Amino acid sequence: MSQPRRTSRRRPWTALTLPALLCVLAACSAGPAASGGGADAAPPAQDASPTPTGPPGTLFDDFHYSGADDPSLASHGWEIRTGGGGPGIRDTWDAAGAGFPSDPTAQGGRVLRLRSSTDGTAQGTRQVEVQSTGKNFFTGTFAARVHLSDKPTSGRNGDHVVQTFFPISPADSSENYSELDFEYLPNGGWGTAGPRLDNVSWYKADPLDRVSHTLDRRLEGWHTMVITAMDGKVTYSLDGKELFTSSGKYVPREKMDIHFSNWFIDLPFTGGPRTWDVKVNWVYYKADEAVSPADVQKTVDGFYSAGTDYVNTVPKA
Repeated sequence: MSQPRRTSRRRPWTALTLPALLCVLAACSAGPAASGGGADAAPPAQDASPTPTGPPGTLFDDFHYSGADDPSLASHGWEIRTGGGGPGIRDTWDAAGAGFPSDPTAQGGRVLRLRSSTDGTAQGTRQVEVQSTGKNFFTGTFAARVHLSDKPTSGRNGDHVVQTFFPISPADSSENYSELDFEYLPNGGWGTAGPRLDNVSWYKADPLDRVSHTLDRRLEGWHTMVITAMDGKVTYSLDGKELFTSSGKYVPREKMDIHFSNWFIDLPFTGGPRTWDVKVNWVYYKADEAVSPADVQKTVDGFYSAGTDYVNTVPKA
């Protein structure tokens, strides 16, 4: 079960300088690639030019960046966390854990890779999180294609690692706190066994007020995660199958940012270094519309077919 998130550590929104992209949204036959491993080489980033074009109220990004220092990453509204706070092992957030390697198993051949590591000590632990900076995502459809890991990329298995995709309020103390979680715990945590996928809809972070659903299943590999928040309810789907719906007070009440993170609940053992990888193929958001998982994929296929790596026509907060 998830725990309260973090103290606010945002920097101001950066004005967008975006590729001029013509987005063709016809349904395409190309589907997502099969799961597997990937290489680390990253080609140079594409040049940026002003003014995005595309369907209104839409974010799409397939993370075609040259590295954490690529200027387009910030101009496209993303930042890599380096501040303090929780969750997990406090004050261990490190930008070095974020990379953008080639990956032949990914649609389009590129990913955002989140690599966390530990040797079982706080001093030897590094966690990673990538987040949007616009605070402008509210109702509508959130989706991402994410590769989950059941075992470490290197080292001994057994860590209580949490692999996540979630929109969240800018601060835990917000009066209208909102958070919608996909959290995968391959080895469990908080006294529970794994593997497990938790979906959690929050009303308050302090004191804790939330509802949740758990899927007890091993999920190594690529998965399409969809959250639809519309008409007074939130629905979570995995690979086109509905998992959980919340309603009443457990729905978004304010605009949020989008986050991806890979972190450790605790440090259950020492005995050598190990690394854990999570990969993100693409992220998609459509404001104020409930988009089915099938139509999400058709839209994403259309972006890839058109050669569109990034578009953001979501109104600023």
